[in-house]
Amino acid sequence: MDAEASRDDLQADEVAVEELLTQLEELEASVDDPDERREVQRAIRLVDKFPGDGVRESIKKFTRRDIAESFVGAILISLPMLLEDGVFEIAEYLLATPWLFAVNAAFVVLIAVSLLYFADIRDVDVHRPIFGVIPRRLLSVLVVAFVTATFMMTLWGRLEGWQDASVALSRICVVWTVASLGAALGDILPGESSGTDINDELDDLGERVGIGDEEGRF
Repeated sequence: MDAEASRDDLQADEVAVEELLTQLEELEASVDDPDERREVQRAIRLVDKFPGDGVRESIKKFTRRDIAESFVGAILISLPMLLEDGVFEIAEYLLATPWLFAVNAAFVVLIAVSLLYFADIRDVDVHRPIFGVIPRRLLSVLVVAFVTATFMMTLWGRLEGWQDASVALSRICVVWTVASLGAALGDILPGESSGTDINDELDDLGERVGIGDEEGRF
């Protein structure tokens, strides 16, 4: 009986904290004064640190740790492709049919979007998007996967010294397709990362060096 009562109290506390976070985020969006907005952001970060499972069932924060996890995931999933000569055959096919580059890029974005926001793996929210439109996590996954594919293919001599840029790009695009899958999974599988949101770190940096727009944001 006591255990059930304790569980009910814990659930009630988690709901209360979630409601408080929601209200603070609504307040953050409504205030105009930069100093007041920063105070609200500090309050959100403080509440986010409250202990207890279930306080954040969904993934909202985007941290440097998420980028590192995407990098590791991209490497692990793309390693077999880095060793296979089949990459060259697929790249030649893409190069012979240029419009397939656009189709392949759209397919990569579709994979990333599906894994991040529609697959029943984690509940991932689009939180504080770039320019109010571009999801930070999606852009990070795609960029990290592309940079990882480019770096590894160059490092392991799979691009023949970039003698032909079009051939090199086509091979990178093939590996990028697989690396984006690993980057997305590496990001969301561990759950929401601990640490400070990247936007908050940039705001704090802007305060220290005196740069940023009138709201303290980049």
